[in-house]
Amino acid sequence: MTDSPADATPYEVLGVPATADDDALRRAYRKAARESHPDLGGDPQSFRRVQLAWERIGTPAARRAYDAGARPGSAPTHESGPSGSSAWRHGSPRDAYAPPAARRDSRPRARSHGHPGGRSREVFLQAEREWVGLGDPIEDPYDPALVRSAPRHVRRLLGEALAEEATASIVADMGIGVTVWHDLDAGPEGKLDHAVLTNSGLWALESIDWGGPVQVDGGEITGETLAPGERPVKELVRAARAVEKQTRVRFTGRILVVPDSAVDEDVQLVGSHRKPTAFVVRRSALAYVLSGALSPVGSVDVFDVRDRLQQTVRFV
Repeated sequence: MTDSPADATPYEVLGVPATADDDALRRAYRKAARESHPDLGGDPQSFRRVQLAWERIGTPAARRAYDAGARPGSAPTHESGPSGSSAWRHGSPRDAYAPPAARRDSRPRARSHGHPGGRSREVFLQAEREWVGLGDPIEDPYDPALVRSAPRHVRRLLGEALAEEATASIVADMGIGVTVWHDLDAGPEGKLDHAVLTNSGLWALESIDWGGPVQVDGGEITGETLAPGERPVKELVRAARAVEKQTRVRFTGRILVVPDSAVDEDVQLVGSHRKPTAFVVRRSALAYVLSGALSPVGSVDVFDVRDRLQQTVRFV
């Protein structure tokens, strides 16, 4: 369990509503602990999630802090995000899910076009509005207490926006020799999150957070937290091909960028070694991969590809 909005809340882990009283919460914890305890035939990871859930809401004080929007290890009014991710902002709990502030340092940054996470935030805000009720005012749509009380499918929409913004931050820090386009129009296939051009090639990226671990299985991504019928690899392939058809520029490869906690390896191949369908890449390994780990540096004419793509790309 991380602090991504896509993750199961402690209440969901323990199987009780957020309105459960303290006695019901204790009973649910004891039941979940017994069922998941490794000595009783349970799963160690599930047992760990139960323990973390209890740490967050097991006492009245911890529960009040969590419900008010506090994040693990922080006081409710003085919090900071995980290092290395601009998707989380320093400040009060109300800043936790807000769009990232503009960077003000003078370091050379990648050329960037489009609005990373913009469409996903629009979809989240619309879904949140429908859940709250169209006639009810929302003072702060990113208030952690409000976000945590939303259904998981609504929270996951915000998780996708944060994942896209985290990828954008990583790519931006790769320097002026890199160009990235965000939220590319893929026609009937929706959108492609990112197209990243480096000396190693032009890469189609999808950034996603399912709020749980995933596996590569039979040429696709599987996991308990994926939506029924969801096929991330197939969706990435279709979106990339739609952009290729529109721009007449071919991608060197396709990458699914996932949180470090979602997988056990930095890079996993989907498909055959001779003709990979895609790669699943941990967020912390993305810059290394894009710098040439999957393709020789100098394998594309960066100036030609950038010019052709810039002239033909459309954004959502």
